[in-house]
Amino acid sequence: MSDLQASQKVMKHYLSALLTDDVVETPIQEAKKQQLNELLAPVSAPVSAPVQAPVIAKPAVVAPVIAPVVKAPVVVPAAPVVPAVKATAPVVKDYRKGRFQALFFTVAGLKVALPLKALGGIHKMMPISSLPGQPEWLKGVMLYREQKINVVDTALWVMPEKYDQGLAEKLNYQYVIMLGNSHWGLACDTLVNTIALEQDEVKWRETEGKRPWLAGLIKEHMCALLDVDALIALLAKGMNSQD
Repeated sequence: MSDLQASQKVMKHYLSALLTDDVVETPIQEAKKQQLNELLAPVSAPVSAPVQAPVIAKPAVVAPVIAPVVKAPVVVPAAPVVPAVKATAPVVKDYRKGRFQALFFTVAGLKVALPLKALGGIHKMMPISSLPGQPEWLKGVMLYREQKINVVDTALWVMPEKYDQGLAEKLNYQYVIMLGNSHWGLACDTLVNTIALEQDEVKWRETEGKRPWLAGLIKEHMCALLDVDALIALLAKGMNSQD
């Protein structure tokens, strides 16, 4: 190669370098450049572990303790103690035991009798004071030794269905027959007698019902035997033989 050619080659390389700004770096420049790059390298932030929020333990929810409902025992009221009612045996009247005496008397021709043990007394008929507002069969009040006796028109009381003006005119009340210890007396026409009777001489009324005043029927004499206690009770209630 000639000098001229060598010189042209150097110039070409020089000019090319100028055009490309290529700098031929020396090893020293290369080292500095690396150092500089290291310095200029971005400092990366240290990777820190994500901060986790502290776990706050929730207070345990304790279910309320419900005390069991204790039911009061049901108190059943005690049934009232009802005293036992003792059955009372029917009272057996004295004249229903064996032989007994009966008093016979008449009223408007009708013969009637009562047990002598139930007789409270016999009085002669005396003036009678009528009382207003009383049953028609009550003749009035008769005074006997300061005792007030309610005198019953016996015919009207026993047979009101047969009592009329004609029968009333035939009545001739002479005595008052007292019923037991009461203040009631039956007016009667005549006293007949007293007769002893056996139990089988009377057809006794065995069942309750109408005419409680009738104890029975004396067979031979065909006359009524009075139940004095029942008769007193009816009179006290203002009832006659038909009520």
